[in-house]
Amino acid sequence: MRILLLLVSSAVAATVTYDFNITWVTAQPDGFSRPTIGINGQWPIPHITATVGDRVIVNVNNQLGNQTTTLHFHGLYMNGGSFVYDFHIKQPGTYWYHSHDSGQYPDGLRGALIVNDPDSPYKDQYDEELVLTLSDWYHDQMPGLIRHFMSYANPTGAEPVPDSALINDTQNLNINVEPGKTYMFRIVNMAAFAAQYLWFEDHTMRIVEVDGVYTEPAEAKMIYLTPAQRYSVLITTKNDTSTNFAIVGSMDQDLFDKVPETLNPNVTGWLVYDKAAPLPIPTLIDAFDPFDDFTLIPYDRLPLLQDVSRTIQLDMKMENLGNGANYAFFNNRTYTRPKVPTLYSALTTGEMATDVGVYGSNTNAFVLGQGEVVEIVLNSLDPGKHPFHLHGHEFQAVVRSEEEAGVYVNNETMPEFPMRRDTFMVRPNGNIVLRFRADNPGIWLFHCHIEWHVSSGLMATMIEAPLALQQQLSLPQSPSTSPNPQTNDNASALPIPPSHLSACTQQGVPIAGNAAGNTLDLLDLSGENLPPGKLAEGFEARGMVAMVFSCVAALGGMGVIVWYGWLDVKTGGAKGGVVVQT
Repeated sequence: MRILLLLVSSAVAATVTYDFNITWVTAQPDGFSRPTIGINGQWPIPHITATVGDRVIVNVNNQLGNQTTTLHFHGLYMNGGSFVYDFHIKQPGTYWYHSHDSGQYPDGLRGALIVNDPDSPYKDQYDEELVLTLSDWYHDQMPGLIRHFMSYANPTGAEPVPDSALINDTQNLNINVEPGKTYMFRIVNMAAFAAQYLWFEDHTMRIVEVDGVYTEPAEAKMIYLTPAQRYSVLITTKNDTSTNFAIVGSMDQDLFDKVPETLNPNVTGWLVYDKAAPLPIPTLIDAFDPFDDFTLIPYDRLPLLQDVSRTIQLDMKMENLGNGANYAFFNNRTYTRPKVPTLYSALTTGEMATDVGVYGSNTNAFVLGQGEVVEIVLNSLDPGKHPFHLHGHEFQAVVRSEEEAGVYVNNETMPEFPMRRDTFMVRPNGNIVLRFRADNPGIWLFHCHIEWHVSSGLMATMIEAPLALQQQLSLPQSPSTSPNPQTNDNASALPIPPSHLSACTQQGVPIAGNAAGNTLDLLDLSGENLPPGKLAEGFEARGMVAMVFSCVAALGGMGVIVWYGWLDVKTGGAKGGVVVQT
């Protein structure tokens, strides 16, 4: 589907096509064999590589059999997609693509997406380019892990702890390097949960790009990557080839409620100068001291956006609902998927598309005017670290508080040239302030990129310039939409692909009307999807824990009684009760 039109010479731009058959394969990147989602019978899955101005076509054939799937091209300013993803790229930099369906990508469906730039300001400063991916890895598949995570048996909301860490989807990685050369490492954290500290022993990194935004060079000995963050760094190798050097990734254990005794949080690779030389054991460090990405300055020195026309305050917290499970909330509402995909609601509700009421009571929806300078103030009322990602934009990160700072009180001095990226971490019980210009009409999710928190509802929806969107995209008349007089039939708009509509039809997903599927009274949300009700007054997480363990103990006690009774019958009801042999 063509979403962004890039006016470049057809003699320069190319069409890059990928045919992806998504299948189950067996993989064992850390030595444990398990079913993994691969592409074309292989895993790790391929990188997608293109050049600025290229047209990229990805033909997807889902052959999983037991699961649906989608692909999201993380960081690219795209709107929509289908089984054929067809888009033009105008953004250089380091990105990744992954499933955005039911917490699926940690099962293997994630890979790097690299957009080369002939006009990069750093193109003459390195000799070779390498891709380095970091990730956490689970031995159990996601559907079962999510069912337990989102259940009364896990009332505290403790996230499953990974079984291991990976680098380039393996462990003990060797990277052959030559002396006196400069390498650009494109680094992507594709994790479901764990941020990682990363360092190259006895080598200095020069940061030159984050999340597709060129930066002024900044030297770092160690960097910290949350899930979904990317860095490009330049590393110049030594002239002496007698020694090899460790590359170390270390999962941030502060994120884990309980660290298993068997967990090795580290993953190691090596810069190999001499294949015959030993691979040294990494040196122990006293403390983690990563570079602060907030201090980065964009290469283009785009100044702080002024004249904020819209401020969105999001207060986030975690709480239990009536089913006993732990949910995440923005402004006391946990995200619940609407019956009608929000894009289709925006395209089929005419002038009413600017009324936030059509998008449901639990989608955390905000309608943005075209060209507005939007400020998001996020207050975390949670003791964890959370990386927040905005689809469709890069934002200026203008405030990040220290831990335990509480809510934002508008007393910070904002940087003159704020760092920009698309994923940014809020510290425990702290706050962040982000700014962006609403210049890309579309439906854009804003969410925590810890995959467990997507499942628990830590998402908001930015409905950006919906009337302009209706002029760009259309939903063709069909038996499903023709009764709705609001359906856009703009001849100049690009149509939603029939295969996309067919997928919705096959799954019984309505494609017109408000969040509840109502096409007549667009503010009538009767029948919309809703979260579980509130927890009974007086209950809290520790009470739920006590109740769960009480139930377990009761069941265990009943089992003992049954066993005693069975033993009594078997022994003929002898007096004196149970006889214990010693």
